[in-house]
Amino acid sequence: MTDSKSEDGLSLADIGLDDGRQSDAALAIQRGTMRLLSQFNIACLPEVVLPNHRRADLMALTDKGEIWIIEIKSGLADFQADDKWPDYLPYCDRFYFAVAPDFPSDKLPEQAGMIFADSYGAEIMRDNTQPKLAAARRNLLLRRMARIGGFRWSRLRDKAEN
Repeated sequence: MTDSKSEDGLSLADIGLDDGRQSDAALAIQRGTMRLLSQFNIACLPEVVLPNHRRADLMALTDKGEIWIIEIKSGLADFQADDKWPDYLPYCDRFYFAVAPDFPSDKLPEQAGMIFADSYGAEIMRDNTQPKLAAARRNLLLRRMARIGGFRWSRLRDKAEN
């Protein structure tokens, strides 16, 4: 990949690892949420840029092929400053907010799922489903996740060998 974008819309930012934008609180919520998903045999990738140029905090793939997007909120101010979450809905079968257990959950929209998480684990407090993704969009997202995962794995291997 020599350009900033390939034919399928992946950019160099998509293959990056930690970009340093996440707070310690957000990273703790991410860690616990990823542990929960792993317990359910759900694979996930952090920081995935969607075709609409929004960046999903976590994008997950279930063994049944469902695509989940989890938006991590480190606190109420973080949630209140962010109104872009509806832009994620057309790209997932389920959408969740992952927050710390002391987050005021009544502030989260009812149409979104809710996960309480800390650095040790997480629990789904409210489930959620979205309208089923169209086959073409699902195919695009699955290929995108596979390519991003492959590029990130290659980068990790390169770092380990240097």
